[in-house]
Amino acid sequence: MTWEELDAHLDKVPGTVSAYVGRLDARPAWTRQADATHYAASTMKAAVLVALYRAAESGRLDLDAPIPVHNVFDSALAGAPRYANDRDYDNDEAVWARVGGTAPLRWLAERMIIRSSNLATNIVIGHVGLPAVAEAWALAGARHSVTGRGIEDYAARDAGIDNLVTAADLAALLGELALGARRSGPLAAPAGCTSMLDVLFAQEHREDLAAGLPDGTRIAHKNGWVRGIRHGAGVVFPADAPPYAIVVCTTTDLADGGPSGEETEDDACRLIANISAQVWASRHELAD
Repeated sequence: MTWEELDAHLDKVPGTVSAYVGRLDARPAWTRQADATHYAASTMKAAVLVALYRAAESGRLDLDAPIPVHNVFDSALAGAPRYANDRDYDNDEAVWARVGGTAPLRWLAERMIIRSSNLATNIVIGHVGLPAVAEAWALAGARHSVTGRGIEDYAARDAGIDNLVTAADLAALLGELALGARRSGPLAAPAGCTSMLDVLFAQEHREDLAAGLPDGTRIAHKNGWVRGIRHGAGVVFPADAPPYAIVVCTTTDLADGGPSGEETEDDACRLIANISAQVWASRHELAD
């Protein structure tokens, strides 16, 4: 299937499907509404990871020092009451089991990525600060993505403070991480970028991008999902071709009479997996 045929197929999908595909440090081979903004869901956690490792590299934080694990956070909206996460809305009981105790920031960052823990994410944000996350986006060359609040900060959300991403910006962030592991770049030293990639390689939610790849294929990735939204962003490292970035963001209109959240989630995962499989089949033809 050509890129034109893939676009024609995606034109029939309800909602907005954005995509970015390309080798690292090169012009993209294919884009589709790559600058359209989507609600970030958990993909913003990749930028939080970068902010944390940058803080550790500068000496501001010690990744291995134990810190309190708590469930109360300051809202990004000035004057709003503090808020807490909903345990039933999280994906990682391991972090909740430590509430009232301590855990190293390194471990919390890993749970934030590999299990997509919301509680771990908010604790990390509390230590690095939202301006540091904004700086991570900016240094990667992101143009439209914003991490304006923590997860489940509903007072901030209702006031218009939100978390947004684009396919192009996610590709820029993850692409810079992959390039930074080979040579000094804007995000962190090679050792730091390598450590962050190792966390992304260990991602346990593999039902979208990774599902479209042959077993054993290395992919450093982060996905995100809420009702009506499913995103997959990663860098694939084939054994027989140069690495490439692939990002697919989907936002579906769940209007009355539309599919259920579960059906939409399954459809979106299959859609992203199918795109991933088609890009994999074209991996040797991606432009330099």
